[in-house]
Amino acid sequence: MARQGRWHCGSSTRRDILAIMAGWAVDGSTASAQPASERPKEGDLLVSAESETVLAPTDIPLGGPPVLAWPMNATDKTVRKDSRLNKILLLRLDSATLVGATKDRAAAGVVGYSAICPHTACEVDGWMADQQILECSCHYSHYNPREGAAVDGKLAVARPFTSRVGIIPS
Repeated sequence: MARQGRWHCGSSTRRDILAIMAGWAVDGSTASAQPASERPKEGDLLVSAESETVLAPTDIPLGGPPVLAWPMNATDKTVRKDSRLNKILLLRLDSATLVGATKDRAAAGVVGYSAICPHTACEVDGWMADQQILECSCHYSHYNPREGAAVDGKLAVARPFTSRVGIIPS
């Protein structure tokens, strides 16, 4: 613990530790306030993670594999790629196979998911083409993309993420 330019071991108080943690929180919030690391906003366009070109439903192959995308501010063209939590998986599936609200929210059969696993915060990078299922290679959980995704119109973010991304403590 640094105090007046010196390191002290074992003499840190609870207050010292809380002050350092508060400093980290301030530093972290400052970083997230940068336009390229802000969370997706309503009206953001989705761009290819490879080429940063704006995506249309026809750019997503029917039946997979998923296409990685980033949200982009439609006004100032800032691609929000400075936070891995903003990475999005896009899939185009047969609309007849979509269930419930997913069918209502899909744009031409395109559904979108966070590319970050909610269990382990790993990137969901597996695609089981025969079953059309997403898989997290960290713990092999399977995700059915026909349920619970939202994409609107020009492959734009319709609303902010609906839940916390990453590990959710139990």
